[in-house]
Amino acid sequence: MADSITITDNRTGESLEVPILDGGIDAKAWSKLLPGIWFHDPGFGSTSGAASSITELDGEAGFLRYRGYPIEQLAESSSYLEVAYLLIHGELPTPEQFENWRYEITHHTFIHENVRKRFMEGFHHDAHPMGMLVSTIAALSTFYPEARELTPDVMMKQVVRLIAKMPTLAAGAFRHSVGMPFVYPDNSLDFAANFLSMMWKTAEPRYDANPVLARALDVLFILHADHEQNCSTTAMRTVGSAHADPYVATAAATAALYGPRHGGANEAVIRMLTEIGDIEHVPAYVERVKAGDIRLQGFGHRVYKNYDPRARIIKKTADEVFEVTGKNPLLDIALKLEEVALSDPYFTDRRLYPNVDFYSGLIYQAMGFPMDMFTVLFAIPRTAGWLSHYLELLDQDSRIYRPRQLYVGHPVRDYTPIERR
Repeated sequence: MADSITITDNRTGESLEVPILDGGIDAKAWSKLLPGIWFHDPGFGSTSGAASSITELDGEAGFLRYRGYPIEQLAESSSYLEVAYLLIHGELPTPEQFENWRYEITHHTFIHENVRKRFMEGFHHDAHPMGMLVSTIAALSTFYPEARELTPDVMMKQVVRLIAKMPTLAAGAFRHSVGMPFVYPDNSLDFAANFLSMMWKTAEPRYDANPVLARALDVLFILHADHEQNCSTTAMRTVGSAHADPYVATAAATAALYGPRHGGANEAVIRMLTEIGDIEHVPAYVERVKAGDIRLQGFGHRVYKNYDPRARIIKKTADEVFEVTGKNPLLDIALKLEEVALSDPYFTDRRLYPNVDFYSGLIYQAMGFPMDMFTVLFAIPRTAGWLSHYLELLDQDSRIYRPRQLYVGHPVRDYTPIERR
């Protein structure tokens, strides 16, 4: 067998040849030879939990593809709604298919009034928008009980609703957190422009977003639409494998994203650049990083061991945004930090390159978004990716997720009544 490995149990001398298929081996072969012995892989860094046709990511080569299409081509020529269709359906839409898709998304942007009045307005005045978003997504499950019927037609209705309503919930959470009135969707606007209207509209009859900023946001949405089996996608698949409805599964994925180690990286970059304070302080800060005193935020990636392809696109998008908004004062510090780090063998030898978070926060900040909205802006586009994995999981009739563990606790011991302890 050409592409295979041989597993030998040295205790018995028994061997088993296992084929390598699509870069992996089937764990069933291991279990057959060595029952009761588990791979110990905390964080699942070397474990494939799914066979997926959605996103291909090669961290060594530094490429990212949605359904086979390079992210560079999609960011240059496509739109977020077209990419969302691609992720969900597996193919790019025809003009007629796209128009129907756009119409369906556009006309499902409104939320039930009780979601706004009973849930969103019930949160404390300074509630974090991400906490509000998690809760209101889960609440949608109670408004659409048919979502528990996991049939294709019913599921597609929920997919449309979730993609359409996510910007409405996100903008509503922000407005509540700053004491501003809720803004209803404007269905005459496209996806990104409508979200910006719900965010920033005040007393004007219609809010027309700057087209450069609306396009920049659309590109950022494309770049964040999916990223293979990360923490939040794994949460989506895990909850979905129990056949929970897509609303509570999406709420679980959003909750995972809320964690600072996943969705909060671009906030950490802004805090780091603010702490550095001046371009003259960059070399000293880098030395502190090399000494192990602090971490360099926005560099390196769990998967990418090369330059994150999304970072190159975002850097170009940043230039376009800053021509409209004026340059973010932190940009010069960021550019100097990138220059110093990429000319230092300490970072290049460790293959620490800028990732997608290094510049995205600067763009969001320049567009007026507060830092507690950064993760919310991540969740809006990632919804399409999460849902594509949810649908794939159902289509594969996947088993319920149930990892095993290595028990390291006490051996068996006898119970002692409390009065004798």
